[in-house]
Amino acid sequence: MGTAFLLAAVVGSGIMAARLAGGNGALALLCNTIATGAILTVLILTLGPVSGAHFNPAVSLAAALRGDLTATAVYIGAQLTGAVAGVWAAHLMFELPVLQISLTTRTGFGQWLAEAIATFGLLLTILGCSARSPAAVPYAVGLYITSAYWFTASTSFANPAVTIARSLSDTFAGIGPSGVLAFIAAQLVGMLAAVTLSRWLWPD
Repeated sequence: MGTAFLLAAVVGSGIMAARLAGGNGALALLCNTIATGAILTVLILTLGPVSGAHFNPAVSLAAALRGDLTATAVYIGAQLTGAVAGVWAAHLMFELPVLQISLTTRTGFGQWLAEAIATFGLLLTILGCSARSPAAVPYAVGLYITSAYWFTASTSFANPAVTIARSLSDTFAGIGPSGVLAFIAAQLVGMLAAVTLSRWLWPD
């Protein structure tokens, strides 16, 4: 449910922003950013006590590598299912065709590096706050993604489920299917780097 709401917010706010921004890409991205950062904070506060706020396969895999999560495949299955449902819900709300394939090309070294850095930073934010100030995690994650939308060339997908689901939306937030595997590979590299560094920064 958390991943579904996240994707409904990402895609839905992208559609709304594109309709209202009058062709101003910067304004559309800003609107998309605010909605995404806000919903992430709310979802983590609301569903964190239920599921640990696992809306991201990279986060779940990191937790599994650290020995903090079992049934990882079930979590990832739920995340992927929720992500697609959220995209479809956004399409229905804006009376668009439910089944779509994105035509937006997002590829190249800069985009891949951006995804690795975005995911690396996201995981460090989660692991660092969890180790020292757990109550800050919802706000830190929301603020990090808000920032990373703007300082990364890829607008910080940082989530394999998000990446797959956004390939099914030919809207402002979409990514062409040809770019999905490279994005996910970069995200996993960033996740592994963060897990490795976290063991040194926060050994307990």
